[in-house]
Amino acid sequence: MEATMDRIILQSDWDHVLWENRGEAWVTYKGSNSPGVHGHINTEGISREGLPYMLGSNGFSIASVTKKSITVGYNGAQGTLSRKFVAPQKRFLKIHQKAVACLDVTSGGLGVSCDTDHKLRIWQTSDGEVRRELAGHVADVYTCRFFPSGIVVLSGGADMLLKIWSAETGKCAVTLTGHTSGILDTAIVDKGRNVVSCGKDGTAKLWDVGNQSCLTTFNECNGIVNACSLHITDNSIDLGTPNSPSKPLFVGEREVSTEGTMLLLACENSTLQGYGLRSRTKIFELDCHGPVNTCAFLTDVSAVCGTQDGHITIVDLRNVRVPVKEWKESRSAVLSLLPYKQGFFVSTGDGSCFYVDERLECLAELTGSDCDPVYRTVCDGTHVYTACRDGAIRKYNLTNM
Repeated sequence: MEATMDRIILQSDWDHVLWENRGEAWVTYKGSNSPGVHGHINTEGISREGLPYMLGSNGFSIASVTKKSITVGYNGAQGTLSRKFVAPQKRFLKIHQKAVACLDVTSGGLGVSCDTDHKLRIWQTSDGEVRRELAGHVADVYTCRFFPSGIVVLSGGADMLLKIWSAETGKCAVTLTGHTSGILDTAIVDKGRNVVSCGKDGTAKLWDVGNQSCLTTFNECNGIVNACSLHITDNSIDLGTPNSPSKPLFVGEREVSTEGTMLLLACENSTLQGYGLRSRTKIFELDCHGPVNTCAFLTDVSAVCGTQDGHITIVDLRNVRVPVKEWKESRSAVLSLLPYKQGFFVSTGDGSCFYVDERLECLAELTGSDCDPVYRTVCDGTHVYTACRDGAIRKYNLTNM
């Protein structure tokens, strides 16, 4: 059953304006079947602890406030709702000057990110200081991520090249060629002996990094593949049989840890597709409401995907014919999904980024982007980082949520 989530929208720079004496920020309640309600939050003074006294208008109220979070409630004729808003702990404005297309972080304090000006950079998550410039791509870089070791980077972009870099030296150790159009996303198998890439040529490829060769190409996608994800699924899920007569398979020592792994593909032709990585067999193809921009595994038996028209779909991989739940966000396109604990973060085309818990309720909103799309959200265990079109990388403390 499809639903539309109600929401409260708060001025993106609330954490600055409401700390001013007589500060004011706008706020809106947007219901699924009713016109929006607009109001204001006003600062009436500052306490000795440095926290503002706030009042809301037109049905809005303030339940709690800290230096980096505020909980706003609405109780009026159009509905009742409460939402927590979390401001960034830090804003890194000097890593990139153009839109940040993708990023990743490690628990060891390193970040990697790419922008629409061909820049691919390694930086410190503590202060945003750039440590390395990874120079070698000759066009826009669309995707970048760390290997599990945290000292090796995988990147791909419009130049159709898949590159592997040393984060310590900034040197490119391996370049993989074979895609015939831009590479949009990647995934790493286990520790990284094999990797997967997908892109605008309508394929996904499984690579042997050591031999710099393509082990197989998934070419039944019927259009652009926007994103991919890997996960070892529950034994109850049939991932197909290798060595079928129509698809003979010869797996040698160059393929590691693909057994029991499912490959999810988010496709421009409005489908979410699942494949057995070892068997090369298409397990399912789920029709969605629009082009699928992103996908992720939630558990060993469930996954989630988001579409260009704002739909979020959760599926049980043991029976994908009927979604577990599906709803449409009024926020614009769903651009990224990040599983965290029992829920997941969602970033969208209107600049919002929010967390949905295991009950599929929105618990918190990450603020800061003023209507600029948030392309990617990642986590290092203690902080969440976002990549935005405005060129900023924002860092949020999970304890504030």
